[in-house]
Amino acid sequence: MSQSVSDKVRWTISDLELLSQDEGKRYEIINGELFVTRSPHWDHQRTVDNICLELNLWSRSQRTGEARTTPGIIFSEADNVEPDVVWISNQRLSSLLDELGHLTGAPELVVEVLSPGTINERRDKEAKLKLYSTQGVQEYWIVNWQLKTVEIYRRENMQLKLIATLLESDRLTSPLLPDFVCEVNRFFI
Repeated sequence: MSQSVSDKVRWTISDLELLSQDEGKRYEIINGELFVTRSPHWDHQRTVDNICLELNLWSRSQRTGEARTTPGIIFSEADNVEPDVVWISNQRLSSLLDELGHLTGAPELVVEVLSPGTINERRDKEAKLKLYSTQGVQEYWIVNWQLKTVEIYRRENMQLKLIATLLESDRLTSPLLPDFVCEVNRFFI
């Protein structure tokens, strides 16, 4: 007997409180589906830190926002994620931060650094892309630390569309971040 979509278990943020708090795992819920991942690879984390550093160096000079690694974003009871990096403007931050320090809406920029494996790629390239698109994220970067590439998605006609795939020798700029210029290879050093 096959299971219909309506018969599947739909996870909520309340369910996460019942799971054991294993430091080696990260739990995310996207459209009611539970995703459990292991602690990332050392080079994955280096890439995350480098991206956050580059965004914060620019942010300090501009004083318009800030970048953070692995913030919790609670979009709804059925959508709770921890992206690798976000950049959010000061204006949006003040209105979207709840009393527990979680974002409750979309930052302008979300960055996911891919972890190896089909399930991880599907989560970042399909489920999270769709979620971030429907929630109003303006720009989404999917970074592959193994191939040293950055896929840039920008909002067009109410959804995120792939506009470029940058290689390590390319320079990354963004209309979202005026005067931000970064050699892609700086993410991977």
